[in-house]
Amino acid sequence: MLNFSEVLKETIAVSVLSLVCAFAAHATEQAEQRQEARDVRQDTRSQARHDKRECKHNDEKSDHECREEKRDAKQDGRQKARDIKY
Repeated sequence: MLNFSEVLKETIAVSVLSLVCAFAAHATEQAEQRQEARDVRQDTRSQARHDKRECKHNDEKSDHECREEKRDAKQDGRQKARDIKY
């Protein structure tokens, strides 16, 4: 038969193990969110570069307008990444 101290030790061990697992799961979820946000930012940068080249190549707008569009596109991508993370 188990005495009180053994039961208490087992209860504490189970509690600690549960907390460790919960923290590990939370850390994994955060890592996945960071990776997804990073991917969004990288895709946005790549697309913004492509759009700027197309804008300049087609002479649709002035260089200033092309730069502004690129900045706006990158800022939108950053905001999407923030929305994913937080």
